[in-house]
Amino acid sequence: MANSIAGKKSSYKILGVDPGTNILGYAVLEVQGSLLRVLSFGVFRLEKYEDHHEKLKEIYLQLQEIIETYLPEQLAIEAPFYGKNVQSMLKLGRAQGVAMAAAITMGLEIQEYAPKKIKQSITGNGNASKEQVAAMLESILKIKISSKHLDATDALGVAVCHYNQSSNILAGLKKHSGWASFIKNNPDKILTGKVATPHKNKPK
Repeated sequence: MANSIAGKKSSYKILGVDPGTNILGYAVLEVQGSLLRVLSFGVFRLEKYEDHHEKLKEIYLQLQEIIETYLPEQLAIEAPFYGKNVQSMLKLGRAQGVAMAAAITMGLEIQEYAPKKIKQSITGNGNASKEQVAAMLESILKIKISSKHLDATDALGVAVCHYNQSSNILAGLKKHSGWASFIKNNPDKILTGKVATPHKNKPK
């Protein structure tokens, strides 16, 4: 699962995350020079946990297991979108915060991307559908995205978006290299935080 794309020459791994409290998408992308290779992508299904704090604990533990398995250096995460349902936004924000906490405690650098920025980077259209994003990712990465992995396309998309944007650190992106940096830039963000065994697709 690889494709040559002009880009950074250094070798590193990116963990992409599309936060959610019912379904959380993740993807691990390996960068070797101009070569991109998908090591794993899938979802954590959290619907079976009725308690919201239980879901947050699962997100934290499963992401730490992914990080320990693949050892990515960077986390690219989709920023919460603004909606009319305040409670839904609050829960989504907590899920994102817990995902970021899991990455920060493991030493990863973090960058956030708005949903439209991700779609624009992948398809050239900030309003592209999930299916359009999936089709473009299949073309870029030379992989097949089955219907069961469609929910993971946003996570894969944010990882590719980060790869595309990483050479332009001054593009207005939020970057945190540790707890001190994170707290300084997020003084009002409360991290609340439990994880079932994640989908595994370890590199061959």
